Amino acid sequence: MNRWLHTHHFLHKLSRAGPILLPLAVTLAVLALLTGASPAFSQTEPAWPPDTAPLEGRPVLSAYLPLVCSPRTQPAKEYALLGWNDLGMHCYNADFRDLAVLPPYNTLWAQAIRRGDPPVIVTTGVTATYVFTDNTYSVGKSNFWTYANQLFGVNLPPNIGLTGRGLAGDFERKADHFAADGIPLTEFSDSAPTTPDPYQLALVSLFGPDGHLLASNTIVAPVSTEMHCDNCHFDGGVEEIATGRVETNILTLHDEENADEYPPGHTGNLMNRRPVLCAECHASNALAAPGVPGVPSLSRAMHDKHSDKVPQTTEGCYNCHPGPQTQCLRDVMSTEHGMGCTSCHGDMEDVAANPNPWLNEPRCDTCHTEPAYAQNAPLYRNSTGHGGVYCAGCHDSPHAIAPSREARDGLKFINLQGHDGPLDTCTVCHLTQPAGGGPHSAP
Repeated sequence: MNRWLHTHHFLHKLSRAGPILLPLAVTLAVLALLTGASPAFSQTEPAWPPDTAPLEGRPVLSAYLPLVCSPRTQPAKEYALLGWNDLGMHCYNADFRDLAVLPPYNTLWAQAIRRGDPPVIVTTGVTATYVFTDNTYSVGKSNFWTYANQLFGVNLPPNIGLTGRGLAGDFERKADHFAADGIPLTEFSDSAPTTPDPYQLALVSLFGPDGHLLASNTIVAPVSTEMHCDNCHFDGGVEEIATGRVETNILTLHDEENADEYPPGHTGNLMNRRPVLCAECHASNALAAPGVPGVPSLSRAMHDKHSDKVPQTTEGCYNCHPGPQTQCLRDVMSTEHGMGCTSCHGDMEDVAANPNPWLNEPRCDTCHTEPAYAQNAPLYRNSTGHGGVYCAGCHDSPHAIAPSREARDGLKFINLQGHDGPLDTCTVCHLTQPAGGGPHSAP
């Protein structure tokens, strides 16, 4: 779908919200025109990392709310469009010149439902698209593209990720949903390119075969570089190692402790082979990287090594996972029921012992034992329920189960039903209120 046509549809929808929002729609149009064109990319990246402002200084959410949802009840539509991020948070390295744990790689899913009695999930005869209206480029916000070939053996065009996706495009059509895997999104918006803003907004739209807009929604694509290795691995912090950078302090320590055990084909100090992809040796299901036989997976190595170094609490997890500012665990279980990371995942020894990390994760039906809440797939993110709708379509992503602490997570629910999630208004999908119980008591 042409970017300008896509933007036109979105702004047209905003302008219909009334005279109060019309000036805001015009403002957004100007912003889109100023930032929507492909930027000029120099062959030499700027000094890295950029001088970033603290997360507390990110743009105030209230400034965005009128632009992405109307407080008025929306007229009845033929289609409802659900969308979510697969994991609830994607993280990537802030600097790739020395080592890489994860690349910029965000994933969005969507389901299109033709309203009716009964509603029908559709994937044919329609096209689903995504676009980040205030995050249209990544080169210059991350130095990943400078080192992608050395790390992953691929020469990537600017702003194109490892799956060939950019920051706008069509979803891939699946049997019962749409997916956009591997979007190379950073945490920096175009309007504030040095201020971390981990809850980025994507406009997802559904078009008919003639290009007519059928439905749209605004969903969060969470992304963060807040991995605080610097809490321990600062100069002099561990074994008095001081190389001038946190990453090289880590590689130097790894060489000192393990160089005589490096497997065949991977010999030689890591400091002399930078940049280093950790998954080169340590298996990572997140990257579909098999690693080297006999070498512990990256998850096992990291959690086992650090199990006695940080508290076994959510705050302890935030030493490595995003983070004391990002606070990626933001779901209703944490905000209203006092649950933390260890409530579901166990302590670090438990996580280290997981034989298949990323693919063997906590199940909701471990606690929600009623048959109506049973998962029909090993992972919550792959499970479906009422009418074939994915659990995340109504309840949102792992770590962001609605209602979330972050107001932006609620925008898509407000757009659909006029209030925050979970999705509990039957007539979002049904033309008339169905008789009987709710979705967990009906097929």
